[in-house]
Amino acid sequence: MIVVTTPTGDIGRQVLDRVLDSGEKVRVVARDASRLPERVRARAEVVEGSHGDAATIAKALDGADRLFWLVPPAGFDHAAPARDYYLDFSRAACEQAARGGVRVVAVTSLGHGYRREAGLLSAALAMDELFVDAGVHYRALALPFFMENLLRQAGAMAEQGAFAMANTADRPLPTIATGDAAAAAAGLLLGPAWSGPARVPLAGPDDLTPEAMAEVISKALGRPVAYRQIPLPDFRAAMLRRGASQAMAQGMAEMVEAQNDGIYDAEPRDPATTAGTAFHQWCETALVPAARS
Repeated sequence: MIVVTTPTGDIGRQVLDRVLDSGEKVRVVARDASRLPERVRARAEVVEGSHGDAATIAKALDGADRLFWLVPPAGFDHAAPARDYYLDFSRAACEQAARGGVRVVAVTSLGHGYRREAGLLSAALAMDELFVDAGVHYRALALPFFMENLLRQAGAMAEQGAFAMANTADRPLPTIATGDAAAAAAGLLLGPAWSGPARVPLAGPDDLTPEAMAEVISKALGRPVAYRQIPLPDFRAAMLRRGASQAMAQGMAEMVEAQNDGIYDAEPRDPATTAGTAFHQWCETALVPAARS
């Protein structure tokens, strides 16, 4: 039995589709079962509730031997520091997995070995330590910046010819498509049995700077698109104006600062840990339709 969390999220729903197609028995954990597609409700057991809740995750893991684990984003106004949120959310699942010998495939961040504070990324790396220290059979699917993050600015690219982030304009920023992440997670869940802990770094084939991304996007959209770098203090202040808590704004700013400092380079990568979707391919298949809609 495979348990899938975040079944309506960008990665979770793609993992779930692959697991359902395999014919394996599947159980999903969802806060609101009515949001699940009919196909899922017809073919998978559904446990309603938060997978951060001890009673819910205990019910979900009863009789299961594999778990896809992803901590959902905290609310924008969540007051606790990111590390506390990740650890508190994961603790019950960690205890249940250790007790039941459940193999866990978790979405986390590239950057193991980075020694400075990295906000949300440090929180994900601390979650890895929690599972490993508990003796869980654990695969940390370690990922960089998601290409899909740029979809939030597809309208601005199409209408204003620009997108903006706080990432350094001329520093390479490793990326990955969520489809590649889901394929890797499903492969670990459905493939040969494994035990013990290990990290599985994965990133796309090209490390582009944001300025280079703008060039690729311009070609894909058929119009000039510029990259605008937001100073980190302005980035943090803008989040606070939009209603973010101090902890959330700090965690996000520290994450970007670590990306600018090369956190993703702290973890070795090689051809075996390279995903298949290039940035230009993702632009053509995902960004262009979003911008044109």
